[in-house]
Amino acid sequence: MDLPLIWAVLIAVAVMMYVLLDGMDLGVGMVSAFAKDDEERNMMTATIEPVWDGNETWLVLGGGGLFAAFPLAYAVIMPAVYLPVLVMLAALIFRGVAFEFRHKAVRQTTRGFWNGAFYGGSLVAAFSQGLILGSFITGFETDGRSFAGSAFDWLSPFSALTGVSVTIGYILLGACWLVLKTEGELQLKAKRFGLIALIAVSICFALVSLATLSVDPRVTERWGLSMTEFDFGKMLPLSPVPLAGFALTVWLASDLMRIGTPQSGPDWRPYLLATGIFLSGYVGLAISLYPWLVPFEFNLWQAAARDNALGLMLVGAGIMLPLILLYTAYVYRLFWGKVKPGDGYHA
Repeated sequence: MDLPLIWAVLIAVAVMMYVLLDGMDLGVGMVSAFAKDDEERNMMTATIEPVWDGNETWLVLGGGGLFAAFPLAYAVIMPAVYLPVLVMLAALIFRGVAFEFRHKAVRQTTRGFWNGAFYGGSLVAAFSQGLILGSFITGFETDGRSFAGSAFDWLSPFSALTGVSVTIGYILLGACWLVLKTEGELQLKAKRFGLIALIAVSICFALVSLATLSVDPRVTERWGLSMTEFDFGKMLPLSPVPLAGFALTVWLASDLMRIGTPQSGPDWRPYLLATGIFLSGYVGLAISLYPWLVPFEFNLWQAAARDNALGLMLVGAGIMLPLILLYTAYVYRLFWGKVKPGDGYHA
């Protein structure tokens, strides 16, 4: 049994679940900055009130899994991205506080401050996650088994591009979630945000994909690309991944444009299509970087803990992961349906 590979898949699933679920409610937080009044803003936040804190469970699982299962990777990655991780966590904490305090504020100025903290924290957290992703893709300077770079190696034009891309991608997820959970004028507003975000995401994802090919020759070789030739033997088996992303993008654009018309499709489909776009990008990234866990220094077998430790932890994960999945599915099923004015546990 290849325990390092199993744990790499589990951590990858946890990170992807976090991106799709908490990325959605971070996106709603950013979109709420453009609400016309407090009533509309409260309706937006009511769509995520039952689930937002549970979504962050997947971040804990992904980070904790990396620490326990791949201690070498954790020891290299964390010092390299310590500052953006610290900013991200501070933004998530501040956002969580603002989520509660904005409802308790009596004075308009105080409420405005906490509203700003809510969508500002969402923006900072999303952008920080993009910075971390960009620095991970480009790799880290190491000396032996330790990080040997500077405190600001994570800051580069490429990481700034991934920061913007992740931020806009989360806005797309948030807008599509609002399409699912609202109706009327607010749903049409979410539709407009979704279309704008989709255009921007398409451009950003294309730029990130092209830039990723230039990170290391092994990435371009994996995809059968070079400056002088194309290896169709390598490219064709992998081509369904970007083609699926393109097809889902076109389908989502068509669905969003039809919202509010007699030809409108089911309201749940835009969010499902948006998650599919993210999944296609995630799979493409995995193809580019596999088997590196610390790109291009340590693969997942070199970075893994001992098999006896991985096996013992796998027993615990085998118990807890299904419970987390069942609880997540139960909560989303329980609070399924459209949000109405006055809904929410602060109402």
